[in-house]
Amino acid sequence: MSAPRSRSDSRSKTPPPIDLIQPRRRSLSVSSTDEETIARRKREQSIKFDFLDALEDVTEENMKAIRDLFNRHLHCTLAKDVTVATDRDYYVALSYTVRDHVMAGWYKTQKEYYRKDPKRVYYLSMEFYMGRSLTNTMINLGLRSLCKKSLYEMGLNMEDLEEIEMDAGLGNGGLGRLAACFLDSMATLSLPAYGYGLRYEYGIFEQKIKDGFQQEVPDDWLKFGNPWEVPRPEYIIKIKFGGDVKWLDDGKFSWEDANVVLAVPYDTPIPGYRNNTVNTLRLWCARSPNSFDLSYFNHGNYIKAVLDRNAAENITRVLYPNDNFFEGKELRLKQEYFLVSATLQDIIRRYKHVRTSVRTKGPLERTSFEDFPRKAAIQLNDTHPALAIPELMRLLIDHEKLGWDEAWDICTRTFSYTNHTILPEALERWSVALLERLLPRHLMIIYEINRRHLDHVITLFPGDLDRRTRMSLIEHGSEKVVNMAHLCLVGSHAINGVAEIHSNILKRETFRDWHELWPEKFQNKTNGITPRRWLLQCNPPLSNLIIEHIGEEWVTDLDQLTRLEPLTEDETFVQNFIAAKKKNKVRVAAMLRRDYGVEVNPSSMFDIHVKRIHEYKRQLLNVLHIVTLYNRIKDNPRGDFTARTVIIGGKAAPGYYNAKMIIKLITSVADVVNTDPDVCGRLKVIFLENYRVSLAEKIIPACDLSQQISLAGTEASGTGNMKFMINGALTIGTLDGANVEMHERVGDDNIYIFGMRVNEVEELKAAGTYNPLDYYNANPELRRAIDMIHGGYFSPDSKGRFHDLLDTLMKHGDRFCLLKDYEDYMRVQDQLGRDFQDSVSWAKKCIINVANGGFFSSDRTIAQYTKDIWRAFPVLVDPVVGEANGAVPTTATADAEKK
Repeated sequence: MSAPRSRSDSRSKTPPPIDLIQPRRRSLSVSSTDEETIARRKREQSIKFDFLDALEDVTEENMKAIRDLFNRHLHCTLAKDVTVATDRDYYVALSYTVRDHVMAGWYKTQKEYYRKDPKRVYYLSMEFYMGRSLTNTMINLGLRSLCKKSLYEMGLNMEDLEEIEMDAGLGNGGLGRLAACFLDSMATLSLPAYGYGLRYEYGIFEQKIKDGFQQEVPDDWLKFGNPWEVPRPEYIIKIKFGGDVKWLDDGKFSWEDANVVLAVPYDTPIPGYRNNTVNTLRLWCARSPNSFDLSYFNHGNYIKAVLDRNAAENITRVLYPNDNFFEGKELRLKQEYFLVSATLQDIIRRYKHVRTSVRTKGPLERTSFEDFPRKAAIQLNDTHPALAIPELMRLLIDHEKLGWDEAWDICTRTFSYTNHTILPEALERWSVALLERLLPRHLMIIYEINRRHLDHVITLFPGDLDRRTRMSLIEHGSEKVVNMAHLCLVGSHAINGVAEIHSNILKRETFRDWHELWPEKFQNKTNGITPRRWLLQCNPPLSNLIIEHIGEEWVTDLDQLTRLEPLTEDETFVQNFIAAKKKNKVRVAAMLRRDYGVEVNPSSMFDIHVKRIHEYKRQLLNVLHIVTLYNRIKDNPRGDFTARTVIIGGKAAPGYYNAKMIIKLITSVADVVNTDPDVCGRLKVIFLENYRVSLAEKIIPACDLSQQISLAGTEASGTGNMKFMINGALTIGTLDGANVEMHERVGDDNIYIFGMRVNEVEELKAAGTYNPLDYYNANPELRRAIDMIHGGYFSPDSKGRFHDLLDTLMKHGDRFCLLKDYEDYMRVQDQLGRDFQDSVSWAKKCIINVANGGFFSSDRTIAQYTKDIWRAFPVLVDPVVGEANGAVPTTATADAEKK
């Protein structure tokens, strides 16, 4: 220890030295003649993303720049040095280092958008399930190898730092993750686009499993701050609730005496893949107005004043868990309106700013909104942002003084609507009484929209009063409600489903009347996933192998994967494919050993079923299969069985009793199976705790068999099925959602389809003759599995624990037809179990799936939205040649834009 400094030392003008992380000297510490050892050590020290080295400018000069920037943030931003810094400090310093590299592109992109004034796309979603940002941002910027090598020089492991980042879990599952993929694709396609959502203080809850039961813990994802967001207090917007509506002398309306909440924007940069485009995700946070209500202070009620502020800020406190059952909660309605009002005011501000900035000096006339639909395309991600339609009408009529007809024309040409659900109980219907209390002006507008709409319907279908009732925005039942899907249908110029079968069901059943009225509005846009995160980032072994054989163009053109199909005849490639899969499985096996204390065989079939826990997704059917396999092994302990590791994960909504009991049943079955000596490792069952994006990135590349087993006609699309497909897993599934299109592309021999088709389900339901007991009595293995669960074999401490769950099958109609599909499910499972034993043949099927996964890129989906719905054009940033950095529309595209 050094001696204390004297007073003269303390007055020295030279500041004490800062301990910075310095590059370390590397020595292999081996004899120079031991060439094999040297080569091995070099391999151990190499970067896993080998292919990125060739794509990135990894020079000593650039590495020094990264180290200098990292040290500056560690010292100046975080006020730390190596003597006190933690791994979290290193993660934050790295994040700021990477973010600094985003900023120049962000500035350039936004300047180009203002300079060119293109048509902008605004994607409104209550959920953006972003996951982690660090790795994805480094890859898209071309910095990952550079950062990894730079940190290695300083003695830090970047992969350890990447694990520190908390998931931005601002979504429940597929809908929110789809929105995140879309943002990545919009930026990669250089599309002028913005995501708009809510900055929930608590995201989707953290799931803990205690004694086999799910427990919910708040997801305090912001507790350590968020280095990726930038607050924009200069764009704070006032949002109103409650109050009264007054009719003014000029025939307009004024919304007065309302309570005000402030919407504070936080921006996150969304970089495209190596194209200099950086788009923006703007999330709104609720804040109380700056001043307290002075009347409280006059009466000495300081505490009430503070609590009222907290009540206003509760609007963005927590994300609502989704169980596909609509509940008309007041806070949820406030969240939805808060999002759309803040967003639309922001869009109008941007539209007016561009128009104001190009005017000559002199008196400013009122902004014309004639061009608004040609400058803004607003996509409603499901019905949650449906209030955007009456809100835009309110802003145009009450604030911008437009007439109804002009405002409505602008509205319908601006909005488009994506439907994400077939289940009728999931469709939003808001109480008229609640709307009248919280949003009185909007209810007036909705009634007027409905009146004009029904007049149009009765003109086209005179005398058809039933149709008029079915198509009304206002439904009369035990209480009067507004059907938000109907509002979206009336107020949008385009309506799309998210898979071919889903879109057909919408036209044929769910929205049949509407399709007959406006067939030209209906489209299909099959969902997709971003290959940057879901193959390039999450699966380095497979990505390296693909790039070695076909190059890297597939990263932005996933159709290039078709070039892999001939390689099924290349024995070396097939063996390397098998080795890449094995490497991912070994990694997951190590994780399961560390986190769950379960030893699994990496050579076993990794049979994976991960998604939200819901009865329609039929995790219970999977459990019946597990119990049946267990019984077969018990009956024949020396039999030849394909070893399986069954991995199930997902969250149940906190109030969804049956879903939570399904989790308890899975964990109870796992407790028995995993400890039974007769099973002897041939069957293992693991329930993944707190399944989330960052865990999916590890699990999906290790999968052999992907379970997509919802009842045909209940899943809109699914995106997990696509992620598994392009990562080299085979699918067992029904012809539901996007499974149908996957089946069309890979053929019968490369996917395992079972169960009823949609038309068979419809006929069965229409006949009203389905009796689940018939199937229970007819199938001994099914009966035995159900009887074991019912009799308490897996719950000896409480033999009746699962009676209510089984009653949904045996006594309450088996709504999702598990017992009907069980026999065919078992037949196909037996077949694929035998197929798995031929590793080469199985690998070839997997390669064919990867090769045909190009259609399921979100780049393709967004390109179709852009062409068919949004009619927007890309804007290129920082071009290579001249000033032609915007896509100037040709005559043909200009004509299309006018239409």
